[in-house]
Amino acid sequence: MLVRQVEQAAGTRVLCLGESMAVFVPAEPGPAHEVRAWTRVVGGAESNVACALAGLGVPAAWVSAVGDDPFGRAVVAAVAAAGVDVSGVHVDPARPTGLYIKESDAAGSPVRYYRRGSAAAAMGPEVLDRVDLADVGVVHVSGITAALSAACRDLLRAVLDLPRTGFRVSFDLNWRPALWVGEDPGVLRDLAARADLLLVGADEAETVWGAARPADIRALLPEPETLLVKQGAQGATLITRDPATGHDLPPVFEPALRVEVVEPVGAGDAFAAGFLAAVLAGWPPARSLRAGHLQAANVLRTHHDMADPLPPETVGDLLDADPRAWAAACLTAQGVCRG
Repeated sequence: MLVRQVEQAAGTRVLCLGESMAVFVPAEPGPAHEVRAWTRVVGGAESNVACALAGLGVPAAWVSAVGDDPFGRAVVAAVAAAGVDVSGVHVDPARPTGLYIKESDAAGSPVRYYRRGSAAAAMGPEVLDRVDLADVGVVHVSGITAALSAACRDLLRAVLDLPRTGFRVSFDLNWRPALWVGEDPGVLRDLAARADLLLVGADEAETVWGAARPADIRALLPEPETLLVKQGAQGATLITRDPATGHDLPPVFEPALRVEVVEPVGAGDAFAAGFLAAVLAGWPPARSLRAGHLQAANVLRTHHDMADPLPPETVGDLLDADPRAWAAACLTAQGVCRG
């Protein structure tokens, strides 16, 4: 199983760096302007990945900054409760914790951010002074951080400048158009090119870079040793470079697992966690893609950014299923149906 294989690997800890916020979601049906009751949860791409990894048995740490306020304490407590190391989180006495409001919709959940001037937006390269990379196998960051401030962009550059002493840097594009209003997203190309593992959705790559096919994205970004292109309900394609020859191996495509979608938010983070766990376990490309699909499908069937782990027997059966059985399977709120 996945957890046991990861725990046997050296340098397995994953360090995730980025902002997390208090999130308010409707606690009753109806349009947002009529909703009177809201539920406070926690959200943030990088901490979502860390929490999902911890749920898979992979040691994970989350590095960020929060305000010295009730929301900040709630965010840190929630991530810690998932089994994530939060010792690298800075509590800012002057700046607040970011917030966002999310409506719930299977076709896409509108969000409204209230994060300008947040504690995390003030993060800069000095954050790395409190980061221990001794047993880290992957440092995971995303393009969201680049949108927060010039200081945050400098932080990402500093992360990507780190000498690769036993770890790789994973960069998820995580395009959030609302954060880039009035900003130049051109910086994302330069940041992505310097990553070792690049994760990108085909739809967001088309919006940001004008390229949607895996081959076209690879032509635009030949530098990363691994390119993962998530193609929604169609599947995902993995392109890796052969270290012996320096040339790309043939692309590997794995179809997505069918799922009854409740809400799409958080699925990309779950995919990243499943994929990174599989990479650390040394799994082959197709199996690594299936690991990502399984985690994404699990989150797609909930209203939340994270979900309780799937039963180990379900994971094992689906990871080892032949192509016909995989295609026939569907993940629902009740479990796995066939055909």
